[in-house]
Order: sequence, then C-alpha cells, then structure tokens
Amino acid sequence: MNRMGNRKSGISLAVVGFMAALLLAGAAWGDDVTDSINEGLQAYQKGEFAGAVESLNYASQLIQQKKGEGLASLLPEPLNGWTAEEAVSQAATAAMFGGGVTAERRYSKDSAGVSIQLLADSPMMQGMIMMFSNPMLATADGGKMERIAGQKAIVKYNAAGQNGDIKIVVANRFLVTVEGNEVSLEDLKGYAAAIDYQKLAAAP
Repeated sequence: MNRMGNRKSGISLAVVGFMAALLLAGAAWGDDVTDSINEGLQAYQKGEFAGAVESLNYASQLIQQKKGEGLASLLPEPLNGWTAEEAVSQAATAAMFGGGVTAERRYSKDSAGVSIQLLADSPMMQGMIMMFSNPMLATADGGKMERIAGQKAIVKYNAAGQNGDIKIVVANRFLVTVEGNEVSLEDLKGYAAAIDYQKLAAAP
C-alpha cells in the first residue's frame, strides 16, 4: 500500500508540476491558453483524467503555435532585388525533426531560390551539437566550417550546380538551415548573415 501510495503521490506531483509549468508559460500567451490550462486543472481535480489530458494537450499546442509565430517574425527580409513569400510556422510532429517548432520563409530572384528554416527545441538538436563540436564529423561529407555573422557554420556548396546549404546552431536550442538552388555562394551566405542571432538566442 505504501508503495502504491507513494507512486500515486509521485504521479500527482508530476502532473501538478506540469500544469504549473504550463500556467507560467500560458500567462505570457493569453486567455485561450490559460483557459485551457485551468480547464485541465479542474478536470484533473475531479478525477477526469482524459479531459485533463485533452485540455493540457490543447494548451501545449497553442503555446507551440505562439512560439512558432515568434520564430517566424525573426526570419529576415529579402536581400536587395529578391522577393519573399510570407513566413510560415508549425509545431513539428515527432516524425518531422523529432518534434519541436519550425518556421520557414522562401525567397526568390529570377531562377534562384533560397529557403531559411528555423527549428527550435527538437531532440535532434543533440546530434547537431555533437557534429558542430567535432570538425571531423562536420566536414565528413564535404562541408566546411566557417563563421558567419559571428556564428559557427557548416557550409556546403556545389559551384557547378550552384546549390548548397548552410547550417548554424544557436544557443544549443535553435538550428538554422539556409538552402539554395541556382544561387551564388555570396547570396547564400548573405541570407545566413541577415538573421538577427542575438534576438534568436533570446527567443522564448
């Protein structure tokens, strides 16, 4: 009985802790989030666990959406002579990047195309951090380690095909990926340098 009691107590504390964390996050995002969290808390207190999970999952999804919108606002404006589509964001599923939040924007100039993707809080970040800490891994498939706007970057570029990509890890939380087709290396690096990395590192 003691073991069962301790186990239930531990589960209860974990759930309450999760709700408290969501409440703190929700306070910054607005009424829809806090309403859902409060509904989840009330359902939990009544023993309606399925309803509690549903409400908390909904609140969590809303918070992820807000985080995505914040990331999207950090995507840069097009370089001179280029045009850009509207930035889009989404909460990634486990099948996509292992979860987390993504924001992306596409840019074009004549036949040239560039996309910038920001990925936040994904489990796959650990692998990228390991790669950046080991130059041999980073350059194993033709990449080069460089600094762009003060950030460590892995740059891959095919001059013959005029295509390539740049990857940058920011604050051990964010992965910046800049990809380009029929684009010069100068423009590819220009887009990587156009990101405000201080604002990105400080993003919630």
